[in-house]
Amino acid sequence: MHGLLPALKRGFKRWIGWRRLGIAASVMIIAFAITTLVRTLKGIDTSVILTALTEIPRGSIGLAAICVFFAFCTLTFYDFFAVRTIGKKQVPYRIAALSSFTSYSIGHNIGATVFTGGAIRFRIYSDYGLNAIDVAKICFLSGLTFWLGNIFVLSIGMAIHPDAASSMDQLPSAINRLIALGGLASIGAYLVWLSMGEKRRELGQKGWKVVLPSAPLTLVQILIGVVDLGFCATAMYLLMPASPPIDFMSLAVVFILATLLGFASHAPGSIGVFDAAMLVALPEFGREQLLATLLVFRILYFVIPFGLAISIMGARELWMNVVEPWQERRRLAEACAQANLPKQVTTMERERSLRQASKR
Repeated sequence: MHGLLPALKRGFKRWIGWRRLGIAASVMIIAFAITTLVRTLKGIDTSVILTALTEIPRGSIGLAAICVFFAFCTLTFYDFFAVRTIGKKQVPYRIAALSSFTSYSIGHNIGATVFTGGAIRFRIYSDYGLNAIDVAKICFLSGLTFWLGNIFVLSIGMAIHPDAASSMDQLPSAINRLIALGGLASIGAYLVWLSMGEKRRELGQKGWKVVLPSAPLTLVQILIGVVDLGFCATAMYLLMPASPPIDFMSLAVVFILATLLGFASHAPGSIGVFDAAMLVALPEFGREQLLATLLVFRILYFVIPFGLAISIMGARELWMNVVEPWQERRRLAEACAQANLPKQVTTMERERSLRQASKR
């Protein structure tokens, strides 16, 4: 019996592993979501969706766009907080903001955010002396901000409106309220644990070691996640049909649960998963009207930021790999001309002559 558990552990690592298990879970979530979505969309009238799109007030769309803008502004502090936590003070806010915005927008739309977002972060931060381990720490701390904010808001929402979660997880309201209280208690216990000394806050060993933020800084970390989610949920709330009425907290619970399912699926843009979860959890709304709302939200939160992020990264690469080298060659040519150097000299001789000229 004593040798059974170690043998099972070795067999799990060899034949299955956490990576394969994660992939299988993602595939199952996506398959279930697509099946649910197809079943839900049966009999949908496309013309009614187009009509519902025209019925969404332009003012609501504009306010939702402003909320999405501030949500992405808040998102930039995910990386900035992480960069400062690991002590990389040479990275300015504008670079952390660029990394956070592009890695999230591109990674979440392409899928497999851990790999795509990490690759984008490494491309940006490597110019400032950060290595792969530093980038891994930033990804970990940014993810921690995301999950702490989600757990905190979701726990409060489920404690106040447990029925909102019941429509999605099919659990009794009392069980959902207990889960919510457990979530709040776990965050409280985590803060107490962080307060017991810096040694307890160290994770990892040897080259890979990250010191978690202190309890007061963790409250700031939670606040960043809460503000980000608040703006996103408000954007969705502004786009919802006026009838039947729904309170903000109930919608926030459904929205966060759908977001977490989409995130766990690793599906590109959470497409299919997020939409199916929203449709299942809000059956009181007309399917065509709710689909119109989801379409507008997807354009504001996924499509437009994705296009901007691709454009920004493309322009940055063009500038760094084409424009700057061209400007450097032009500057060198002008310096050579001013120093009256013949064009036939080699580059090494040209640089040596320039250094001698500058000493005179």
